[in-house]
Amino acid sequence: MAEKKAFILRINPDVLKEIETWAAEEFRSTNGQIEYLLQQALLGRKKSAKKKKGTE
Repeated sequence: MAEKKAFILRINPDVLKEIETWAAEEFRSTNGQIEYLLQQALLGRKKSAKKKKGTE
């Protein structure tokens, strides 16, 4: 697995509370949930870019 890089994240407390709740429901840490959500967003972006290239 690639080395992970730490960084500071400023986040709205209400959003953080929702992510913490969601993470607990899916048996992930808060950090793990944020990383999972970012990965899903990146995959969706890549799929969207491929569809755009296919329609041009």
